[in-house]
Parts: sequence; structure tokens; C-alpha cells
Amino acid sequence: MFQKLTGYLDSIRARDPAPRSRAEILLYPGVWALAYHRVAHRLFRNRRYFAARLVNHWSRWMTAIDIHPGATIGRNFFIDHGFVVIGETAEIGDNVTIYQCVTLGGTSPDNGVAGKRHPTLLDGVIIGSGAQVLGPVTLGERSRIGANAVVTRDVPEGAVMVGIPARSTLLNAETWQKDFVPYGTPCSEIFDPATQKLELMRCELETLRKRLDAMIEARAADDDTERRGRA
Repeated sequence: MFQKLTGYLDSIRARDPAPRSRAEILLYPGVWALAYHRVAHRLFRNRRYFAARLVNHWSRWMTAIDIHPGATIGRNFFIDHGFVVIGETAEIGDNVTIYQCVTLGGTSPDNGVAGKRHPTLLDGVIIGSGAQVLGPVTLGERSRIGANAVVTRDVPEGAVMVGIPARSTLLNAETWQKDFVPYGTPCSEIFDPATQKLELMRCELETLRKRLDAMIEARAADDDTERRGRA
């Protein structure tokens, strides 16, 4: 039990640069929301629906994260921050990361039967903040959904989706092979101007900082060479 917990906390630490210790991660609302969900899901599977809903209601009040007791969630699921909604028939694989204000929502079945209404997320999926994934769609392994994107169709394995409605963006193979990229997409030209202006500004600031660092290093090298020449 302890090994499973430490393994889970370490998996979060590998994806989030903020925490300094495992103890700090234990205060994350996403960790508590998942713990409450494990209890609620077991009650739900045993047909104790009211008790499951009661645990869900308490969890939502405590964490600002609403996970329906019927949702199926795999190992090392990480919700970074809160205000996430996950529907009843959602299925989530292993090592999935979701950022704040994401909805895994349902659509009304055409035939009126309450069957599969919510998304399926395969292993390694990353969903950026504010994204909406709606209906019984499948997100392929290691696919990434950009901030504020709206997904209503299946997403291929390894694809990066941005925009409204979400569309695929080309991604270099070496970038796809990375184990994890914080916040879903690398700092590059992979952005949607209408929905990711902050990401663009961050990229420009990082580029400017790198240029300034290079100028400072070059200046220091010149000064060092000049001092040696005088000596």
C-alpha cells in the first residue's frame, strides 16, 4: 500500500515541477479527489448509489473537482489544480494528466438510451486547461489536447489537437517520443492564435531570455579575453 502511494506521488512529481516533496503533493486537491473517487467508485459498483453520491458530493465540496462515481480511472491519474468535471461513463487509462477547468462531458444518445455518453482517454493523454472533450469519443495514446480546445471527434494516437473545433497539428517525431511535456505542448509554433496567446507570449519571453543570456555570456568572454591580453 505504501509503495503504491509513493509510486503515485513520484509519478506526479515527475510531471509537475512545483512540489519540493511528496508531503507537499499530499495537499493537492487532485490527489484527494482521486482518493475519494476510489471509495465512491467501489460503492457505485456495489450498487450503493446513494452512498457513492454522498462521497462524491463531499469530494466536490472539498476539492472543487466533480468525478462521477461511475467513471473508470486507471493508475497514476493526475489532476493539476481543480474545477474539473468527469462524467459517469468516462474511461481514463494510465498516466493521464488533466489541467484545470477541463470537462469530460456527455452528449445525449440519439436513440434515447443512456449508454456510453462520455469520452475514453487511453494511456498517456494530456489535456490542457479549459479544454472540453464531449461525447463518446476516444483520445488515442499519448495524444495532447491544447488549452481551450473543444474535441467532439476521435483523436489519433500521438496527435496534438488545438482550436474550436479541435484540429490536428503536425508534431515532430522526436517531440512525440518524449515521456512527458508539461502543460501538454512544447514551447514552439504549435499553438492556436485564438486560444493560446498566453502560450505564445511565454515562448517569446523564453526566447528573449535565452538571447539575453547568450549576449551576457559573449560579453563576459570578451572581457575575459581583453583582461588576458592586457596581462
